[in-house]
Amino acid sequence: MNGAEALVETLLASGVSVCFANPGTSEMHFVAALDTHPEMHCILCLFEGGVTGAADGYARMSGNVAGTLLHLGPGFGNGWANLHNARKGRSGVVNIVGDHAGYHLKHDAPLRSDLDGVAGSVSHWMQRPTDSLMVASAGAEAIRQARSGQIATVILQADCAWGDSGTGPEQARKPAPKHRPDSDRVAAAAQALTQPGAALMVSGPAVFGKGAELAGQIAARTGCRLLAPYFAPRIALGDGAVAFDILPYGTDVSVDFLSGLSRIVLVGDDTPVNFFAYPGKPSTPEPAGCALDRLCYGDWDVLWTLDALAEAAGVDCSEQVTRIKRKVPETGTGRLTADGIGRNLASALPDGAIVVNEAITAGAGIWPHMNVAAGHDRLNNTGGSIGQCLPNALGAAVACPDRPVFAVSGDGSAMYQLQSLWTAAREKLDITIVIIANRGYQILHGELEAQGAPKPGRNASAMFDIEDPLLDWVSLAAGHGVPGVRADSEEGFAEALEKAANTEGPFLIEAVI
Repeated sequence: MNGAEALVETLLASGVSVCFANPGTSEMHFVAALDTHPEMHCILCLFEGGVTGAADGYARMSGNVAGTLLHLGPGFGNGWANLHNARKGRSGVVNIVGDHAGYHLKHDAPLRSDLDGVAGSVSHWMQRPTDSLMVASAGAEAIRQARSGQIATVILQADCAWGDSGTGPEQARKPAPKHRPDSDRVAAAAQALTQPGAALMVSGPAVFGKGAELAGQIAARTGCRLLAPYFAPRIALGDGAVAFDILPYGTDVSVDFLSGLSRIVLVGDDTPVNFFAYPGKPSTPEPAGCALDRLCYGDWDVLWTLDALAEAAGVDCSEQVTRIKRKVPETGTGRLTADGIGRNLASALPDGAIVVNEAITAGAGIWPHMNVAAGHDRLNNTGGSIGQCLPNALGAAVACPDRPVFAVSGDGSAMYQLQSLWTAAREKLDITIVIIANRGYQILHGELEAQGAPKPGRNASAMFDIEDPLLDWVSLAAGHGVPGVRADSEEGFAEALEKAANTEGPFLIEAVI
């Protein structure tokens, strides 16, 4: 058994059975090893950003880790942006990235790069085995680290892949126990939440499933406000979900949103921070003098902390948790708007769907309707690097093949990962892709104004707008094997959603607004 074979068998023995891949020459022995193990689901993505974004979406919805297969420094670099998003979302990802044979590195071949530097800049844990005997143990430890919500990278030199593995595969050990806050701090936080002006702000596993239920009970028992971040990695929304006050995106509105608070207890979330700095405005939105109590960091034991906080607060399951109630909107006719997209999506959304959000500027019209639609999970762009939506949807659909996925993306963002359409078609994934064709990076118009700059002139407009030539998303989808239609009216969009629901595999709607 060579190193590559030992690594594949280590992945499988440790419960990792999905590999999103874009391989190259240095990974051929690993590819050959994957080929002899059909129980590993290998999924080709035509750009490395699709590989890493799909692994992120898979981790968010499965609770498990996926492997990625990347080619040398340039390939890892192509996947860097969505690994940044995964890191910010605390998704566990195992990267297997090939490199030249150790003895070949000194010759500085064309694809030789500072791979360790590129990978290390976004990985929590990284190892470069220099002997084939080390490969299996490196893979096992990478899985262990990734299951703690980390980016773990194994640099697989070609000579370590083809060399004798010695002892063969290993099985990953359980992750190290997560840190838990002291009991006196938990008790103090529970008491603080009963005071006027208190809020509990949660994220990670605290905004869906058991964690959301506990957070809702704590808020009901103590009377505090219950907050969630704007870009929660995964959050349960819609009918029956625990109702969170979601922090707005804009600087001014987020300041108003938090006004009157004197203490925020944070569980599984970072302290609030504005996305950017603006002249004359604060970097953080909390009121002056508001105490920020970081009771439990995002990489600590969030669910245990909520359990302990609930006990300290006296939760006894009799609490009347505030929940979202479904509101079926009235759909209309006429020219399509962001509001019309939201109303029709909310009307058509099936219970239990997964919605991936990268609508950006159009989101202000869409999400108020979707928030009160059928119960669903929503995935958000956690790191702000655009191009997350389409590959995240791939990973979510692979993780949950029995749940319909809706990918809602602006046209500019979707162009970053256009190749993901091809993978969706090849894998026959149940994804309804809504491309909001507003013909530009519309958020930049707002940002230019927020920075106090004058209205865009010729050069700024040329950098913000996607109008000359216009993108033809129906043709682009067809070229990748995905059927689609264009809709510029509300009734046309409703018909397109119905057609998508009756189409097996992916379907794209170009929603022109």
